[in-house]
Amino acid sequence: MALRTWAREFAGGAVQTTVANLNARHPWSHNDHFHSWVLANLPTQRRGALDVGCGRGELVAALSPRFTAVHGTDRDGAMRGQAATRCAGLSNVTIHDGTWIEGRGPVDLVTMVAVLHHLDVADALREVRRTLEPGGRFLAVGLAPPQSATDHLWDLASAVTNPMIGYVKHPWPSGDGVPAPPVPVKDPTMPFEDLRAILTDVMPGASIRHRLGFRHTIAWTKPS
Repeated sequence: MALRTWAREFAGGAVQTTVANLNARHPWSHNDHFHSWVLANLPTQRRGALDVGCGRGELVAALSPRFTAVHGTDRDGAMRGQAATRCAGLSNVTIHDGTWIEGRGPVDLVTMVAVLHHLDVADALREVRRTLEPGGRFLAVGLAPPQSATDHLWDLASAVTNPMIGYVKHPWPSGDGVPAPPVPVKDPTMPFEDLRAILTDVMPGASIRHRLGFRHTIAWTKPS
C-alpha cells in the first residue's frame, strides 16, 4: 500500500491530519526550493533561456541577470499576469501565451518546474531537444506517483523531512495572512521508471534523480 494511502487511512486519518497541521504551520514551496538547483546547473553559454510553465515568474526573474534574454510562457492567464507584473522592470524578460515552444528557439536553456507531467512527455522532450542550441541544457523538476520500493522509500523520506525543512525555512508559525493565489495543479500519472525509459530514448545520457520534497530532477545537455 502506498504511503500516502496508508497515512489517509491509519488511525482514522490522524497521521495525515497531524502532518498536514505541521506543514501548514511552517509552509514552504517545494517547487521554489529547487530554483537554486537550476541556477547551480546553468549552461556555459547563456544567450537565451525559456522557462516553460513559468507560473508567477520567480524563476524567470532569477534567470534574468544571467542570460541575454529570458522568455517565460504559461497557459494560465492569471499566472502570466502575475509573472508580467513581477518582471515589469526587467528589460530582457518577455512573458508569452499560446504554444509554449513555437518561435522560442533556439535557446541555451529550457526549464520546467512541475510542468512536464502536464504535457505529453515524449512530444515535449522532443520539442525541447529540437529547441536547444548544441551545448544547451534542459533542467526540469518533476513529480511522479510512487510505484517501486525505491519510490516509496523516497516518499517516506520526503514525508518525514517535509516539516523539518519547513521549520528551517519558515521557523515562525504561519500567521493568518492572505495566501497567494493557487497555481494550476494536476496529479502526475507517469511513474519514475517509465519517465526514465522515455528520457533514455529521447535524451540519451540524461540524468534523472529522486529528491526530497516529493520531487525528482532531470538534467540533460544537448551534444555539440
